[in-house]
Amino acid sequence: MPIQIVRNDITKMKVDAIVNAANNSLLGGGGVDGAIHKAAGPKLLAECRTLGGCETGDAKITRGYRLPCRYVIHTVGPVWQGGGSGEREKLISCYKRSLELAKSKRCETVAFPLISSGVYGYPKDEALNVAVGAVSEFLADNDMTVYIVIFDRAAYQIGEKLFKDIKEYIDDRYADEHSDSVSERLRRMNAPSVHTLRENGPVFGAAPMAADYAPAAKAAPQASPKAAAKAISLDDALKQLDESFSEMLLRKIDERGMTDAQCYKKANIDRKLFSKIRSDRHYKPSKPTAIAFAIALELSLSETKEMLEKAGFALSHSSKFDIIIEYFIERGNYNIFEINEALFAFDQALLGA
Repeated sequence: MPIQIVRNDITKMKVDAIVNAANNSLLGGGGVDGAIHKAAGPKLLAECRTLGGCETGDAKITRGYRLPCRYVIHTVGPVWQGGGSGEREKLISCYKRSLELAKSKRCETVAFPLISSGVYGYPKDEALNVAVGAVSEFLADNDMTVYIVIFDRAAYQIGEKLFKDIKEYIDDRYADEHSDSVSERLRRMNAPSVHTLRENGPVFGAAPMAADYAPAAKAAPQASPKAAAKAISLDDALKQLDESFSEMLLRKIDERGMTDAQCYKKANIDRKLFSKIRSDRHYKPSKPTAIAFAIALELSLSETKEMLEKAGFALSHSSKFDIIIEYFIERGNYNIFEINEALFAFDQALLGA
């Protein structure tokens, strides 16, 4: 069901179908087209000769031959002419037609290149935006896993302004967290200097905590028998456990008036994983999964932190991943695919899938 952005060679993807960014003749070319034909072998070209070409925005399907996929879907993207010649609509059509063909062949996994973003000149950030938008619209009504395959970092970029804004946001928070010197932290804690500490004992790697310099605590008085009798039992304590992550998630889904499917699809989460979470009150998700649900539910920053606590996590300014999540939530942008584009651009784990 989800969308995944991956860095890979599309000819190595072990999926049901890969998509070829072809030209109108379907007889091979450069870039992705040439690489796919080379990897598939001459029988692919022989079958393509029988198809009679392909219109821009349309798609046709062949076998995969020597490729590790069952099918190759050939689609012809538009040449960028400034954006005023219907390029966007034609590019959207490429993704829709390709996905329709994949569905007709009962494909469960499909890998796309970033169509038209090479020699056809479509701006890469806009091409990615079209790809994610078209694929996510299709997945709203269909179960399939779709990979958007980026060959290398140079072939990928988000909008320059967005990248700059996020970078500045990270720098304002991440740098402060990591530029603190040991001596500065000790000074703020009004503790002995590192030099003094070295005279009194070894200093290991990270800065010692403030508690290391506090006077030795007096031994706590023994509880009286009467106080001990009032102490809560382990069974009582367990009964008072707080709401679990799973319970909070299901409560929030109800409060938002969403269906389960609306929530897990908006979170870019597989249906099978959601079923596990729903059926297990004590399920412990990964941090990206927990945040994906917070984004799908459009939780505030405080609510997101609360949901993360239920799963045993927290947001920290020592993590670029966390700061990027905070950036989008503070701006009320809960589009998980746009968030994932930014996370990918900064080499961070993606949400959901």
